[in-house]
Amino acid sequence: MRVLVSGGTGFVGQYIVNHLLDAGHSVRSLVRTPIDGRLPESVEQIQGDVLKPASLAAAVADMDAVIHLVGIIEEKPSKGITFDALHRQATKNLVGAAREAGVGTWIQMSANGARKDGVSGYQTSKWKAEEIVKEAGFAHWTIFRPSLVFGKPSDGVPEFASQLVNDLIKPLPVWPIFGDGAFAMQPVHIDDVAKAFVSALTSEAAQGQTYCLSGPEAVPFKDILRRIASGAGVRHRPMIPQPLWLMRPVVSILGGILLPISSDQLEMLVEGNTCDGSAAAEDFELAMTPFNADTLSYLKDLD
Repeated sequence: MRVLVSGGTGFVGQYIVNHLLDAGHSVRSLVRTPIDGRLPESVEQIQGDVLKPASLAAAVADMDAVIHLVGIIEEKPSKGITFDALHRQATKNLVGAAREAGVGTWIQMSANGARKDGVSGYQTSKWKAEEIVKEAGFAHWTIFRPSLVFGKPSDGVPEFASQLVNDLIKPLPVWPIFGDGAFAMQPVHIDDVAKAFVSALTSEAAQGQTYCLSGPEAVPFKDILRRIASGAGVRHRPMIPQPLWLMRPVVSILGGILLPISSDQLEMLVEGNTCDGSAAAEDFELAMTPFNADTLSYLKDLD
């Protein structure tokens, strides 16, 4: 198939692009600015902006499918970077261009926890984007809701485990945790995510489905930190609980400035991030990679 990937130069996008090529598909990547070295030479990079509908016609021309990955985890309203813009409006713009061009297949990157009554603008905007896809009239569409995605990142591309190593695990003599740290996460490996996205392009079972993508085990946040530290070769350190009643107003004031977390991110964190990924594992024949010191050993190579 001829596949357009939006967000192809990001962490998830690079893996999906490589899996697409391995499966024999031809790939075009929608980019605001071409980035040398981020993608294989066989990938066509075409300039466009998901917030500028007029720039998208050339990107979707002659494509059989679109894999839409564009998204953010932090807003910068002064620069026009908001959840509503980059999730809902961006999806609406690219869906419109794809339908006009006759694209028949659409694969959407959403997020675990996406829902109408989410605890954050991130979740509600992801849900609104899903609704746009469902109502667009594609002959074949699939929506994925991954939990936290882990795996070896390339230079300059964020990934949650490596960010925790650099921002918290290595530099701090004690590890602050929000609340009791018992809220659970179910991290999913990037290769499993990429396999699912590529398989969904041609899977009859995936037509019209919304899948959770999660790892095989729900892990309390305290143990998430310990496993990441073990993978990175860092000794475990004492954990200091931070009461949520105290941290919520602090994060509201200092989040994104002096603290590497926003209020939205805090609420999603303490809500937990788990789901039943068995349907995706079965339909796409995924073994689901465990989240442990061995599969996190790439963290030892971080600068």
